[in-house]
Amino acid sequence: MGICHGKPIEHRSKQSRSQVSAETDEANEVGGLDKSFGFSKQFSTHYEIDGEVGRGHLGYTCSAKGIKGTSKGHEVAVKVIHKAKLTNALMVEDVSREVKIMRALTGHKNLVQFYDAFEDDENVYIVMELCKGGNLLDKILERGCKYPEDDAKHVMVQILDVVAYCHLQGVVRRDLKPQHFLFSTKDETSPLKAVGFGFSGYVRPDERLNDIVGSSFHVAPEVLHRTYGTESDMWMVGVLAYVLLSGSRPFWAPTEYELFRAVLKTEPSFEEAPWPSLSPDAVDFVKRLLHKDYRKRLTAAQALCHPWLVGSHEVKIPCDMIIYKLVRVYIMSTSLRKSALAALAKTLTVPQLAYLREQFTLLEPSTDGYISMQNFKTANLKSSTDGMKDSGVFDYVHMISCLQYKKLEFE
Repeated sequence: MGICHGKPIEHRSKQSRSQVSAETDEANEVGGLDKSFGFSKQFSTHYEIDGEVGRGHLGYTCSAKGIKGTSKGHEVAVKVIHKAKLTNALMVEDVSREVKIMRALTGHKNLVQFYDAFEDDENVYIVMELCKGGNLLDKILERGCKYPEDDAKHVMVQILDVVAYCHLQGVVRRDLKPQHFLFSTKDETSPLKAVGFGFSGYVRPDERLNDIVGSSFHVAPEVLHRTYGTESDMWMVGVLAYVLLSGSRPFWAPTEYELFRAVLKTEPSFEEAPWPSLSPDAVDFVKRLLHKDYRKRLTAAQALCHPWLVGSHEVKIPCDMIIYKLVRVYIMSTSLRKSALAALAKTLTVPQLAYLREQFTLLEPSTDGYISMQNFKTANLKSSTDGMKDSGVFDYVHMISCLQYKKLEFE
């Protein structure tokens, strides 16, 4: 099973389609679909386009140079989206949301930096950082589909760091694949940059999405069941890790129907080479990401604390939104359920306890070792972006901080 790009899939829910149809009909009645985004219309006075560097289903990406002001002579990448291909209100909304998410999240070291957005009558222009080192898929193929474990760890840490950041802000990527991670330069130590936010969306910790979008070879089981959250991204990270370490895909079939059936019904093979020669921790890491039950799948923050990665990198473990969700469930549980949870807590492994201790410390407990619900809100304010507000995550955290509960200690 070689590596393949994977066919893009995009199946909207019935509710979404009917809503789009109604919006489109209404727009047609008043003179056609409104494709105005409110972006600046001065692209040609700021940038000069060079050659094309990639092509997508809505347009293409090219390199460009600034021709005035502080950006003069500065090389950038420009994603050009043809407005003619935006045929309904939902597609227009997707482009608007893509720009909004990129603008909100820019600044993370492993995210391609967003600079500006422009438009004219024909196109939308998204101006961002130019990466010259090629994508991760090309690098895997260049290495003969064999990525040494130490190098794979370095890649996975960067991917997990940016995915954890997105999830904390309430952004689900929905299309994580090797082609969507670029190297800044051709240098061997070049950092990875995440790109490709076209399918990204907002989701609260207590919300489930139902649109099937992404790439067929990377789709998670719960996405096919039309009820998913950020856990679906972690399945895609698992697929990426499997490809990185073995050079092949965990699931393959000649048709999309058979491929989806395999994702739902079969388990990936860890018996064939090179898996027997890899470390047990590496195998366990991938298995915990490719768990069909999303509730048992590692979160990005948990994955960064996995024994396979611990000690091989220096990364600040981010706040994990699942802690907020679980604490809320615990506080609202009956006394009997709390007693049962306390008993279960005694069965936690050393790595699990280390992860929980890290999360507890991030909430900055008082000198006597306790936290209040307000600690959750304070911790999130430190890493909050407009994305967290747009997704509704900040409201969710505020709701937790308002719960009436005196103190909470680590045990």
